[in-house]
Amino acid sequence: MTAKTQIQKPEEKDSGFAFNRENYTLLIIGLVVILLGFILMIGGGSDDPEVFSDALFGFRRLTLAPLLILGGYIIEIFAIMRRPKNK
Repeated sequence: MTAKTQIQKPEEKDSGFAFNRENYTLLIIGLVVILLGFILMIGGGSDDPEVFSDALFGFRRLTLAPLLILGGYIIEIFAIMRRPKNK
């Protein structure tokens, strides 16, 4: 008698997406926060180039917008690092 050799196939892993719906939602929220920060940073130009506008050094452009951008990046990192819950 000849012995039959049994070839085992490697187990197939779940080849789904790396992120689930919650991760994508957090990624979109982070992008919106970053875009809002950049939108708050623009503007403040003067119609007359001879006149200096003090709006450049306002709270909105100097403090609020960079904090929003930083917060958006933190949300992005959290969205990437967050593991999906096991079902």
